[in-house]
Amino acid sequence: MVRLALPARRVLAFLALHESGPHQSAVPRGAAAEQLWPDVPEPHGRANLRRALWQLPHGWVESVGEDLVLDAEVDLHRARAVAAACLGGRHATLEEIALLSEDLLPGWHEEWATAAQDSFRQLRLQALEAVCRTMAGAGQHALATQAGIAALAAEPLSESAAEALIAAHLSQGNRYAALRCYRDFRRLLWDELGVDPAPALVARLTHVSGTHKSPLERFGYT
Repeated sequence: MVRLALPARRVLAFLALHESGPHQSAVPRGAAAEQLWPDVPEPHGRANLRRALWQLPHGWVESVGEDLVLDAEVDLHRARAVAAACLGGRHATLEEIALLSEDLLPGWHEEWATAAQDSFRQLRLQALEAVCRTMAGAGQHALATQAGIAALAAEPLSESAAEALIAAHLSQGNRYAALRCYRDFRRLLWDELGVDPAPALVARLTHVSGTHKSPLERFGYT
């Protein structure tokens, strides 16, 4: 494992986020310096960029005139490709579910990273929900619940994620797990937003209680 100083890590992250895809693309030095060090004069920003580049192992970033090219495989590109495939209905492996379960640059609050972080978070959430439903339909219950749990962890207030996970539990016959998921989600939704789950989610669980009562009434949540 190569340990890099923070400036070098920032340069790598910036170049990875600003590539257009899995193929190499050039980023102008001036644009990189300006966005990475927006609070200093341009000459100082370019000097900071040069020092950061010197800290990188040889060959990781190539200079092409005034442009910089990242010569490395980027996990983000693979994660986006996996997400696109899963949204198209392809089955996912446990490794791919794990890949989609991590935020992009967690703990980083750089202005140049925010848009990409938000975009990837929404993409992976939708992909995990799709995986949950696809794998449940295929009878791969363990993978379905792993994907559903990861989706709900990504957005705890997402009703579509909660519904996907509850449906996965029910497809496996785990009524208690489904009701517990519903209970926890309803409590969080009420605490955070002061609203109950949508009627469609309640209706999905009504038959589980064994009576004509809704799960709210059957388990004393009204």
